[in-house]
Amino acid sequence: MEGLARDALWLVMLIGAPMLLAALLTAFAISLFQAATQILEPTLSFVPKLVVMLIVLAVLGSWMGGQLVEFARMLLTDFPGLIE
Repeated sequence: MEGLARDALWLVMLIGAPMLLAALLTAFAISLFQAATQILEPTLSFVPKLVVMLIVLAVLGSWMGGQLVEFARMLLTDFPGLIE
């Protein structure tokens, strides 16, 4: 059972990492731009992060879904052995 929890947490990290890293890098670039230009517009930081995260989701969404489906398939296939 501990192995299942470890695998589930690893899958969550693996699926969430690309979107979080993209948002982090975009926020860092925007903060550098805002510090250099003294433009402190809140929408300037929100809209580009949203666009970048949508692009990452469009590019990697099928891979993320495939990983979730594979985990669910493994979970349902090995379910009788997990009860012990």
